[in-house]
Amino acid sequence: MNILVLELRRSAAAGAALLALVVGVAALYLTPGRWSEGWMPLVLASKEYLILLWPLALAAGAWQGRREHRAKVGELFATTPRSRARRMLPVLVAMGATLGLAYPLVVLAGGVRIASTAAYFPTDVVVIVLVGALSLVAAAWLGLGLGRLLPALVTAPALAVTGVLLVFFTAIMRPDWLGAVLSPVYGSSRFYNFQTIHPRVTSALAIWMGALALTGVVLLVTRGRRARVAAVLPVLLGLGAAAAVVPRDEAALVAPVDPVARELVCTDDAPKVCVTRVNANVLDTLTPLAREGLAALGKLPGAPTEVHEDRRTYVTGETPTRDDSVVTITVWIDNRGGLAHRAAVVPEIVLGLGVDGDGECPRNGVVERAAGYYLLDREPVSDVGVVPGMISEDPEINAAAVALWRGLRQLPPAAALSRVAAVREAILACRDSTGLLSQ
Repeated sequence: MNILVLELRRSAAAGAALLALVVGVAALYLTPGRWSEGWMPLVLASKEYLILLWPLALAAGAWQGRREHRAKVGELFATTPRSRARRMLPVLVAMGATLGLAYPLVVLAGGVRIASTAAYFPTDVVVIVLVGALSLVAAAWLGLGLGRLLPALVTAPALAVTGVLLVFFTAIMRPDWLGAVLSPVYGSSRFYNFQTIHPRVTSALAIWMGALALTGVVLLVTRGRRARVAAVLPVLLGLGAAAAVVPRDEAALVAPVDPVARELVCTDDAPKVCVTRVNANVLDTLTPLAREGLAALGKLPGAPTEVHEDRRTYVTGETPTRDDSVVTITVWIDNRGGLAHRAAVVPEIVLGLGVDGDGECPRNGVVERAAGYYLLDREPVSDVGVVPGMISEDPEINAAAVALWRGLRQLPPAAALSRVAAVREAILACRDSTGLLSQ
């Protein structure tokens, strides 16, 4: 223990771990909107930032690995009765323990922010974080071995740059299963709130990182060319074992879904409002807004009676099942884990007249905007500032919608609602609605 404490005080272990912790936490808090939805988004964001942390751990290990060469004490230590493996054990423990602990602390630092709002904690989170910690241990130990093998001053910075390139390019390499095996950041790019990482992908990465860690140990503690050549054996065996474990199915590699996170959580009373389990914390805030939108649509015959969060996974080309009694909307989460873009909820429900777009049937945005704002009893406005992400729009679009809306306002309410209902019926029947408000 005394030797280990001394190693922690005098080696690069503590400094490297502190640097990794600072870099990881800073990267998270510079972009809180990417992970404020819950625990899995937080873990995926932390995993993505391994593109910075993994090369850092690799370079730190390489810097530490050349310590004996730098101090010119290699021959002196070789004359001691203690084996090199025993002498290197404190170094391995110090570097591995500190850097391995830094990663869960990064995730924990983010977790403090979302602990009061994250409604769903998947068990896969723990496993993914542990494998992320293992990947930093593997990087540090591999760096130690490479630093001893190539004890030049340029080795550590060269490995840092090389590490970034390797982590990035292996993540996007084809076939996908090979990227899943080789890159610690694979699968971290988020596309939807109920995304996860397939357990077999995590297992394959754990095997591969374990193999790299063992290779680093062999390079660090052995002598002679044959022993160093033997360090290639764990890499080959690890790659083979990981390749046997990793799935080949595109759904498991590209866009895996956590079915529990995707489940709907609904209000007990009607009109029913439902969100995915991962966003259950915003249900109370969303409900009155969603019901306001349903009330506006309720002026039409056969209007929808429920609002559901959109659960479609567009990445995999999933074909939605249309239910004319349900309006689906996107639920946006702000940086604090609450409901974002609240002013957009009612317009999103009403402006499409309660019919989801499938990209196949003709839709006239000007007509639908005029009809929707008639139901809302207010003059049409541009989508800029209303629709999240909309930054520009041709002014003529809204001007045309205002003209149609004013025409509706001049009609008796029953006649105006009849025309709006005809627009909705045309949309449901996949017909062009152009001209239906001006007949």
